[in-house]
Amino acid sequence: MESVPQFFRTGPSPQARLFFFSLLSIFLMIADLRFESLHKVRQAIGAMLYPLQKIALAPTSLYDQVETLIEDLRLTKEINYLRQQYFLFQQQLSRLQILEEENTHLRRLLSAAKQTEVKSIMAEILYIPRDPFRRRIILNRGSSDGIEAGQVVVDDLGVIGQITQIFPWSAEVTLITDKNHAVPIQVARNGLRSVISGIGSNNELELRYLPINADIQVNDLLVTSGIGGIYPPGLPVARIDKIEHDRSYNFSRITCIPIAGVERNRHVLILSMPLSEPESTTKGNAIESKS
Repeated sequence: MESVPQFFRTGPSPQARLFFFSLLSIFLMIADLRFESLHKVRQAIGAMLYPLQKIALAPTSLYDQVETLIEDLRLTKEINYLRQQYFLFQQQLSRLQILEEENTHLRRLLSAAKQTEVKSIMAEILYIPRDPFRRRIILNRGSSDGIEAGQVVVDDLGVIGQITQIFPWSAEVTLITDKNHAVPIQVARNGLRSVISGIGSNNELELRYLPINADIQVNDLLVTSGIGGIYPPGLPVARIDKIEHDRSYNFSRITCIPIAGVERNRHVLILSMPLSEPESTTKGNAIESKS
């Protein structure tokens, strides 16, 4: 190795400088460890280097933010898609449940039609008129289907009402809960006969003209008696809900709950029987049938 000429040699040798800086480093470490004299110096240096660190890390931070933004957009799009699919599946599930309930109801109607000795025609409820003084429904069957006024309408549970008006492609049914409708009935338990009448409420009927000492009990099943030739005998109509005895009157006040109803289903059966005139026009007809 070629040595440096003596003329160009200046300052201490590299070995001396290494030794000096080593001693200085050891001294500073001992001083900082024992006296914490360089704490403020480190803070000052860190404060001066912080902007440089931020600048150096800016590209990485920007890349991470862009990547996070892209991922958030992807997740948002996926969430919106899944939410739409969820609503779609919920609608489909609701439709399937409705169809299943309708199929069950239709099977019951078909079973009820087979058990009935008379012919029957299936009909669908078009709408329920908003009339606070009358209880009626409109069916999608009319005179073009051979429907006649006075025919009885039932569902899979029991009597709903009676057809009172006929149109070419529709018919109006007066429900048994209408205040101008009366049905001759008998108690299924003992055969006691009477007349049940509507009071204008969808969920309540009234059993009239029974003396206080009549053999009648709560939960007794009331079925059509067949008197008058309007309703075929044995169709379920209502159950006794409440009996009130008032000695000042000759008759008991008996409240009943109808068994059938139009709030649960859309399809009903129209019983095809040879009928003379609608029974629901006046209550007097039913009373005369009883007598």
